[in-house]
Amino acid sequence: MGKIIAVCNQKGGTGKTTTTINLSAALAIQRKSVLIIDADPQGNSTSGVGINKNEIKSSVYDILLNRATAEEAISKSVYDRLDIIPCNINLTGAEIELVGALSRETRLKKALQPIKENYDFIFIDSPPSLGLLTVNALAASESILIPIQCEFYALEGVSQLLNTISLIRDGLNPNLAIEGVLMTMADFRTNLTTEVINEIKNFFKDKVYQTIIPRNIKLSEAPSYGKPIAYYDASSIGAKKYEELAREVLGLLNIRNSLDINVLEGNKSTNSPQN
Repeated sequence: MGKIIAVCNQKGGTGKTTTTINLSAALAIQRKSVLIIDADPQGNSTSGVGINKNEIKSSVYDILLNRATAEEAISKSVYDRLDIIPCNINLTGAEIELVGALSRETRLKKALQPIKENYDFIFIDSPPSLGLLTVNALAASESILIPIQCEFYALEGVSQLLNTISLIRDGLNPNLAIEGVLMTMADFRTNLTTEVINEIKNFFKDKVYQTIIPRNIKLSEAPSYGKPIAYYDASSIGAKKYEELAREVLGLLNIRNSLDINVLEGNKSTNSPQN
């Protein structure tokens, strides 16, 4: 059965959508069947794999409102073994419409159960907030992948995210683990990048992926063409790094689940994130 992984960081601009699209495509190239759930109302994962947000018939919004099943909402991308449940701006209204709904935090989890066995991986692109959409993503997932930008205040807000994960584990999803921490937008010409990488490795220990995603103009260009980087420019450093990450995910998938979130919670007393 497929593994459901939420790509999440409440801080914006960390590379969540870029990672969701390009890691998914890289795994699909490795002959894994992959489904993307676009749970960010901006819908950038949807357009990033070539789906027109204005033409979708069923979306994540319809799933959360029980207007469609997950299977009905799946759109086939033009890329082999890569599907998506898309979204558009309508998703912004979901949090308000679900305020009084029963089981509002587990709508996505229940919807994904019937299709889980059809995929090797299901990635949920979460919005840059800790609202109901993100709660649904975390409740539905087995683990969370956290992209962190190699910039000043990189760990800003991570304490709150870890607290949210703990709350989700206590109330909705006791088995939620941290899949891994991915360093993104690295610029090795600066000392700051090295300092941030060391700081994050000191805080998250062996949960940090060895693969580091550099700043790369091709990664920035690819979404405007509706293509993952592997299909836009396979020779670029961005494509090579996401291919490397996919291999790391496949090789270390079970090992990375060995570190419990409670260990990270204990790090706060000695390695507090920047505020």
